[in-house]
Amino acid sequence: MEWETVIGLETHAQLSTASKIFSGAATQFGAAPNVQACAVDIALPGVLPVLNRAAVEKAVRFGLAVGATINRRSVFARKSYFYPDLPKGYQISQYELPAVQGGSLSMMVKDGEKTVRLTRAHLEEDAGKSLHEDFHGMSGIDLNRAGTPLLEIVTEPDMRSAEEAVAYAKALHALVRWIGICDGNMQEGSFRCDANVSVRPKGSAALGTRCEIKNLNSFRFLEEAINYEVRRQIELLGEGGRVVQETRLYDPDRKETRSMRSKEDAHDYRYFPDPDLLPLVISAESIEQIRSTLPELPPAKRARYRLDFGLPSVYAVSLTQSIEVAVYFEEVVAVLGSDTAKLAANWVLVELAGALNSAGVDISASPVSSKQLAGLLLRIRDNTISGKMAKDVFEAMWVGDGDADSIIEKRGLKQISDAGELEKIVDGVLIANPKSVEEFRAGKEKAFNALVGQAMKATKGKGNPAQINDILKKKLAG
Repeated sequence: MEWETVIGLETHAQLSTASKIFSGAATQFGAAPNVQACAVDIALPGVLPVLNRAAVEKAVRFGLAVGATINRRSVFARKSYFYPDLPKGYQISQYELPAVQGGSLSMMVKDGEKTVRLTRAHLEEDAGKSLHEDFHGMSGIDLNRAGTPLLEIVTEPDMRSAEEAVAYAKALHALVRWIGICDGNMQEGSFRCDANVSVRPKGSAALGTRCEIKNLNSFRFLEEAINYEVRRQIELLGEGGRVVQETRLYDPDRKETRSMRSKEDAHDYRYFPDPDLLPLVISAESIEQIRSTLPELPPAKRARYRLDFGLPSVYAVSLTQSIEVAVYFEEVVAVLGSDTAKLAANWVLVELAGALNSAGVDISASPVSSKQLAGLLLRIRDNTISGKMAKDVFEAMWVGDGDADSIIEKRGLKQISDAGELEKIVDGVLIANPKSVEEFRAGKEKAFNALVGQAMKATKGKGNPAQINDILKKKLAG
């Protein structure tokens, strides 16, 4: 039997606010255990939650970015479950009336562009953290995270492979950072995914029994966990067994998922409106004010790059994978001019990206600034140096030898572009290589490349290759 994979993702994006969603406690990562847990966070008797306006604004910001409906009136509910790191015995979340409803997000997959429908994005508080590693026979509880504002973004079951799920997660990760609502730091837990995975016979419309894989905090783990879970379910069904609805954890050391607990349905959480919080009402004026602060979004920016700069789609997509790359590229183009945008794009996506990957650093920490790269590309454009020379100059810039002009001056790398001087050099090459001249005139194209190589050698690599080509062609045609 052929099987089809069905995947939906629930992503928790930690909103980048200075304080928690219902208290004034700080949200800074890395503090000593329990020093950022105030009376509200630890649920002392008589305390009352007060909603953080900034968290609401960031939720609205996201909703507008994905074309969702912003519910003018939404309700906070109590989601009841008992766990040691949840002091109240319930989590304040949203259920029937979330702040953000619907919307979609598009991403590139191997077959082209795919759009994933979003079900909702709702505000909620995070729980604390149970610590097992540092205690013998006991668990510690750190409540610093308790009350940290989260936006839970839920998709429809639209993805059909682990690769598609990873592409969506990367696109979402880029977007929440792009619009400034989440720092996206997966190592610190700021962006983590739960994957709902099921399989069904190919062609069937009915959904299979799903298992939820919790707290996947890297794209690699997300892909590995889904692939393992798909194999597990298919093997189980193929042997005549049945998939049990449950929550599972992924073990990256053993590269497998394992059962954590039976999967609850909504009614198990006994949702009901939180009596301590009034309904959240968002005015139309507030929504429009937030809309006015949104940056140019990736789809619009990609379209502009194709239209204004004449960039191919693959370049436009790559340059808008992160806001930092797009900003860097546009800073280079601002110096060079839009007519040289293709040159700028090529250097940002090839030479600079290659160096960043080799060094394992982000573009925001690049040793070569956008201004410095623009200075180098200006020297290519005005034929001061060749593209090959520019690579050597770039390497020197990377290790801190200075800007392009000073390196070119110090190393004597200025390209020879004087037509008279190059013509003399070419004449000498033709006299010294009669066999290659004869072979070229007999129809051997490789002989021409050999002559170009000899001319470049004679100029010690400083000759303008395009001019040398033109002069050689004219001389050999005569």
